[in-house]
Amino acid sequence: MTQRFQYLLLLSIAALFAACGSTQQAAQPTAVASPASPTIAAPTPARPTAVPTPGPREYANPVIRQDYPDPDALKVGDTYYVYATNFGSTNIQAAKSSDLVHWQMLSDALPFLPAWAQPGFTWAPEVTNGANGQGFVMYFVARDTISQKQCIGAASSDKPEGPFTSADPKPLLCQVVQGGSIDPSSFADQDGRRYLLWKNDGNCCGQDTWLYIQPLALDGIHLADQPTQLIKQDQPWEGNLIEAPTLWKRAGTYYLFYSANSYAGADYAVGYATAKSILGPYTKAKEPFLATSTDRGAVLGPGGQDIVIAPNGQSWMLYHSWDRSVTYRGLNIDELTWEGDTPHIRPAYGVPEPLPK
Repeated sequence: MTQRFQYLLLLSIAALFAACGSTQQAAQPTAVASPASPTIAAPTPARPTAVPTPGPREYANPVIRQDYPDPDALKVGDTYYVYATNFGSTNIQAAKSSDLVHWQMLSDALPFLPAWAQPGFTWAPEVTNGANGQGFVMYFVARDTISQKQCIGAASSDKPEGPFTSADPKPLLCQVVQGGSIDPSSFADQDGRRYLLWKNDGNCCGQDTWLYIQPLALDGIHLADQPTQLIKQDQPWEGNLIEAPTLWKRAGTYYLFYSANSYAGADYAVGYATAKSILGPYTKAKEPFLATSTDRGAVLGPGGQDIVIAPNGQSWMLYHSWDRSVTYRGLNIDELTWEGDTPHIRPAYGVPEPLPK
């Protein structure tokens, strides 16, 4: 799909949203970056969209109404933290909440980049607990000044809100010949072993995109053993890329959620694959798990997903999607439910839903 066609498709979907009950016409969308550089550094603020007012025990997506793509969630005690791709002069956005709905914006979580990283291209952070539960580690994506590829770095902090710092002279991981490395995600298995997942950025250079996994060293900021390829783009709906891995384990089964297709179009969606072993083989579901819809609570181009546990023990998915005027990707939350071994989500945008319990 060409970028021009994607642009026209976004316009048509925005018009469809307006025809489905919005009291305002959709604003003209701003130009989006190419898939090789998915950073909208300074999106035009969207005009308020008329939505039903949620009741005292309800909320409505998006829960963060500004550009907040590629969200990563971390729960520390009774507080949730969510981190996101750069916005303007902020390298890593951060916010905190006690209920997943009302968010307080925080200062830049990574205010100073290491020497190898070029400012303005800091994407898709992942924050997790440090070794032995001490401190916190952030995996982040930045542009390597030498190779000019997107690469993964690691930074640390004593506090989940940061500031995170890194003095590393080079990236933690950079598959230069495969287009670079992006979208880090961490996973701790029940045996205590921890892993890093990521994507090689092959779509920048006409190559395949694979999701990888590799064990982490005990310190949590170095890699151990060798990487394993898990899945690549091979389904029609995925277009020429898959990315944004999120690994989840339930009842002995590993669920590998991922985003696919161009983030800048309505074809962007979330799929999943399952395996009985963490290293696979993984079997993909036949259709996207979460995709653009056109009903009253439609979401547009959802992706960049992560999963957290609400206070009552239920799983919730955080993800970004385009706003009605197609100018920013806000943060959405929806409950992740299960029918046997099959995950389900009922996405809704601008429609009152019950609060997480």
